[in-house]
Amino acid sequence: MHEKLKKFDPAVDKRILIALSGLMWSGVGIMLCNLAVGWLLQSAAGPRIWCGSAGIMLALMIHHFGFLKLVNRNIARIIAKEDKVCIFGFQPWKSYVIIVIMIAMGTTLRHSALPRQYLAIIYIGFGGAMLLSSIRYFRTCIKLIASK
Repeated sequence: MHEKLKKFDPAVDKRILIALSGLMWSGVGIMLCNLAVGWLLQSAAGPRIWCGSAGIMLALMIHHFGFLKLVNRNIARIIAKEDKVCIFGFQPWKSYVIIVIMIAMGTTLRHSALPRQYLAIIYIGFGGAMLLSSIRYFRTCIKLIASK
């Protein structure tokens, strides 16, 4: 029975999974930064510069102190797997709960009374950190391809 179900497993090569992870992280990062830049462009020049700078600083901190550790754990977990990996395995299953919570929080913040220029700081922070962290996935993918 288990062997019959195995053919429905959407498994991919580890290199593809790592590349897909990088694409997912950079895609979400671009989306968040795009929203934030749109909000900042609607504000005055002074707050635009300060909020944009604050968002970039937040992105560097989130990237360095949070997301890099997470990305490194995900890459190590994927590389340690035998053979092919389920396409949904770019994050551990418990991380999907965190992803849903983050989406809900982002949606709630977007629909809140918080001024968009301040919300842009948070969005640039997380979006920029995701973009920066996606580079680690791409570098690892390139190294794996080159080693084969």
